[in-house]
Amino acid sequence: MLKNFLPDQHVKTIFEITPELLKEQGVKGIITDLDNTLVEWDRPHATPQLIKWFEELKMSDIKVTIVSNNNENRVKAFSEPLSIPFIHQAKKPMGRAFRRALNEMDLQQQETVVIGDQLLTDVLGGNRGGFNTILVVPVAQTDGFMTRFNRKIERRILNWFRKKGMISWED
Repeated sequence: MLKNFLPDQHVKTIFEITPELLKEQGVKGIITDLDNTLVEWDRPHATPQLIKWFEELKMSDIKVTIVSNNNENRVKAFSEPLSIPFIHQAKKPMGRAFRRALNEMDLQQQETVVIGDQLLTDVLGGNRGGFNTILVVPVAQTDGFMTRFNRKIERRILNWFRKKGMISWED
């Protein structure tokens, strides 16, 4: 059961995830979380570095869909200026939004990676859906109320993985 919370990969920042690396792994699409994965939860727009990252993905024919549990106004305001498809109020870790994103990108699970900063939503949902998952260190050190609660549970799960020798990275 706890293995559903174990990501396939772990990176400090999404910028470590390059189009070249993804192509080597046969990845043609990304389902990514928004808040504290791409930008701080309270930053309304993409940074110049993030815009460049999205452009590099597009030039490499890697599709991106933002899947967020946040409301439509938040996700739309971030995604539309970048012309990136999005799904809001996704109810992660439930699988419906992941399947919808996959269908809209016209890809298969093995061609798609799920990227996020939370074990209880992004990694669990991605793993349950049969995707390769990448856990990213949260961009901001602050969180909303529900996420703060989730982080306490995540720390316990990560400590269990560490004790079992299943992970070696530091938070």
